[in-house]
Amino acid sequence: MGFQNPVLAGERVMRKAMQVSLFIPCLVDAFSPSVGIHMARILRKVGVEVEYDSRQTCCGQPAFNTGYQEEAEELAVRFLRIFERAETIVVPSGSCCSMVKVFYPHLVRDPELREIAHRIRGRIFEFSEFLVDVLGVEKLNSSFPHKVTYHDSCHLLRELKIKDQPRRLLRNVCGIELVEMEQSEQCCGFGGTFSVKFPEISVAMGIDKLENIMKTGAEYVVANDTSCLLHLEGLLKKKNLPLKTIHLADLLGQSV
Repeated sequence: MGFQNPVLAGERVMRKAMQVSLFIPCLVDAFSPSVGIHMARILRKVGVEVEYDSRQTCCGQPAFNTGYQEEAEELAVRFLRIFERAETIVVPSGSCCSMVKVFYPHLVRDPELREIAHRIRGRIFEFSEFLVDVLGVEKLNSSFPHKVTYHDSCHLLRELKIKDQPRRLLRNVCGIELVEMEQSEQCCGFGGTFSVKFPEISVAMGIDKLENIMKTGAEYVVANDTSCLLHLEGLLKKKNLPLKTIHLADLLGQSV
């Protein structure tokens, strides 16, 4: 697997073009379509062939987290049938990637589908993980002349063990100043349906996170999950704070 064309200067050169199937989560599709667009742009820039199957829908995580196992399994089956022949799947979301990678093999009951789920778990990657660990790409010649801090979203960090990859990409952005916040691994409080069931706790956790972010003096908080960013953005607007949120793919892709 690999590329026909060289990737950006100083990065790994592969032998033939790798084909990647994009999985675009619900929140990205509905609220942050630029994330998917920029991710596709970046992947094409480094020589990857990108395809998007318009039949795809939700990964089933909201239903799964709320206890609706049958409904979640139905969506998992749909996903597995759509992507079972995909060579590689790339997702701009740690939570949705972990749903497929970690929980699908235990969720689906049909033995054939469970086997497909186990195969796919080795083919699906979160966006920053794919760039750094699979392609060996850490520098994209991106430019973002702002002070930023990075938020570790829960599923990305705790289930996928992805922490350093997004930071390595950020450190190689021209003009950027990356400042670590206190307790960057602390949950922002969104937690999917948790924020609906326990709004008071969710908001309190979000405010604690914002306090740590604001201490850095950053202009932007960066994350790899649209859900976390939407939660934080809502609190920022409510408190009329000047800080902005941005997904890693948007930050990297704006100038590529």
